[in-house]
Amino acid sequence: MQMVMYCSLAVLIINSITFKKAMNTNSQLKIKKMSPQFLVTDIDRSIEFYTKKLGFELEFRYEDFYAGIIKNNCAINLKCGKPTIEERKSKRENEDLDIVFSVEGVEDLYEELVSRSVEIIQPLCDRPYGREFYIADPDGYILAFLEQA
Repeated sequence: MQMVMYCSLAVLIINSITFKKAMNTNSQLKIKKMSPQFLVTDIDRSIEFYTKKLGFELEFRYEDFYAGIIKNNCAINLKCGKPTIEERKSKRENEDLDIVFSVEGVEDLYEELVSRSVEIIQPLCDRPYGREFYIADPDGYILAFLEQA
């Protein structure tokens, strides 16, 4: 019994050392880009919204169910699926944001998106941390645009 316990302890110690090495924050890991993924009901509609209304570019498209859009190295991946109506409704009621974009010229951007008939969830307003507004995409994802103070 004692030998099994010592072997188990030795394995635990070795695994702990290996884990610590793997999680070393001084590693050479460099994150180049982050791309959240949105489930969308109609990928063509979503691509059109993000490219025509928000000025993103189509980065890639894979068959009829997956695409990536990008603007200034900020990317979103779009995947055909069924976002839950309950989740989208709850996020909207609570103004739970899906993405916050830090921008310059938030007032001009706001006026431009209003003129393009983008659905505004929260009008442009002043906050202690800056000026911001929220919009909704066709699937109900809430995007915030913030110009920090």
